[in-house]
Amino acid sequence: MAGELAPEAARLGIRGTVAIDGGHAFFHRFPDRRVDEADIAARAPGLAEFIEAVCGRYGLNGRPIAIGFSNGAIMAAALLLTHPGLLAGAVLFRPLSPFTGDLPSRLDGTPALILDGDSDSRRSPGDGLRLAERLVRAGASVTHHVLPVGHSITAEDKRIAGEWLQAIMAPEA
Repeated sequence: MAGELAPEAARLGIRGTVAIDGGHAFFHRFPDRRVDEADIAARAPGLAEFIEAVCGRYGLNGRPIAIGFSNGAIMAAALLLTHPGLLAGAVLFRPLSPFTGDLPSRLDGTPALILDGDSDSRRSPGDGLRLAERLVRAGASVTHHVLPVGHSITAEDKRIAGEWLQAIMAPEA
């Protein structure tokens, strides 16, 4: 999908290391689907180190922009909050806040796009808004949209994300 959203940008796909339901995730959840905040906090430093190492190894200039869906969006939000300065921004499809409380982060205007679905059966109403407010309190520049969709990425999501990415990646005049 990164190729669709920003075809001219270098891309790196990262898979989570937690095996679940025949796939992979970035962190564990409790049986009742609550986020395991301690697991996210424990895994975020290793992921941040990996991103820094890979960017250095491949000579990728500048800080990366994370694009994540669901579990990946939650982990990208965790990276924003726990490792300010690691990411140049983030596109978060169907996220919720990785932490119940605010962290002492200073995001200094780091841009973030949050795309929620108003019919998302895997999220509670307001989950994305709560994350948006948390990121704003941390100093991020947040754009938040609620679309009339469920827990999937649609053509409208891609259109909005692509336009947003083009705007933040455009060279300053």
